[in-house]
Amino acid sequence: MSEAPDIEGVDLAALGHWMDTCDLPQGPIQDASVLGGGTQNILLRFARGGRTYVLRRPPPHKRANSDETMRREARVLQALAGSAVPHPGFIAGCPETDVIGAAFYLMEPIEGFNPSEGLPALHKNSDEIRHEMGLSMAAAIATLGEIDYREVGLEGFGKPDGYLERQTARWQAQLESYHEMEGYPGPDIPGVDAVSAWLEGNLPSDYRPGVIHGDFHGANVMFRYDGPELAALVDWELSTVGDPLLDLGWLLATSPDDVDQHSGLSVWPGFPSHSDIIERYAAHTTRNLDAVAWYEVLACYKLGIILEGTHARAFAGKAPKEIGDQLHATTLGLFQRALQRIA
Repeated sequence: MSEAPDIEGVDLAALGHWMDTCDLPQGPIQDASVLGGGTQNILLRFARGGRTYVLRRPPPHKRANSDETMRREARVLQALAGSAVPHPGFIAGCPETDVIGAAFYLMEPIEGFNPSEGLPALHKNSDEIRHEMGLSMAAAIATLGEIDYREVGLEGFGKPDGYLERQTARWQAQLESYHEMEGYPGPDIPGVDAVSAWLEGNLPSDYRPGVIHGDFHGANVMFRYDGPELAALVDWELSTVGDPLLDLGWLLATSPDDVDQHSGLSVWPGFPSHSDIIERYAAHTTRNLDAVAWYEVLACYKLGIILEGTHARAFAGKAPKEIGDQLHATTLGLFQRALQRIA
């Protein structure tokens, strides 16, 4: 096999030289291929010296915080090593940008599948397995939320004091910042002000900080081929130390509810109802779940604003228009769900 050709955003010769400094197996980089499944960051799988790697770096058109995001992802994956939380194994990270033009890290490949890309026969043909897949997601984020962030070296990874109080204003500011995108006409999202006001006026009183994934839904997990268990939680770019119940709210916001089993994002037939998800989460946590609805509304608000960012970037030519339009439609649906929960 010959040396692999360069991939956009990754100078393979420079990558190889850097890997030599990390005392990793030497040899030519081979079988390099870009992995799909995302709209933002680059995932490159390759082989070198008898070992297979996955490189993760920001997109070619980096955002202002893209490099710091990679550094934070690398840190949280290192912290989770040896824990019961399914995650990609961390190999090595490069916080500097002078090697391939961006911060990046290397991780172990995941033996599993992403359900948003289709289900294998075992899962597709079993109602029980598909139902249990959703419940295993609830158990995984409950397990993550029980980790003591100080014990795993994540002190200072986030700002837990006043975390909930900051959320609405922080994401409102994010939405307003999109006006800087050339050509973006501004957000046309019914319910933004009403949802913001409700969140501010109904803050939960029982808060205990912990590690959160920050973008937890069916497109950011991989499952084992031989059953319903998770192989890994992936895409840790929004992870921080905050309120872990937001991950539960995120899962609820992106899955079918107890009334409408057809509404939801990145889920599959047979996905468990909200009540089943909450029950499984409760079995793996010591947290108070009385304010679950507030966390679901916050998740709708936050995720909707994040997705609207790609819509704004599309106007500026920094993201495909069809993806921007698709995510804007998803944002509208999320705010409609938030309004329904408030009502």
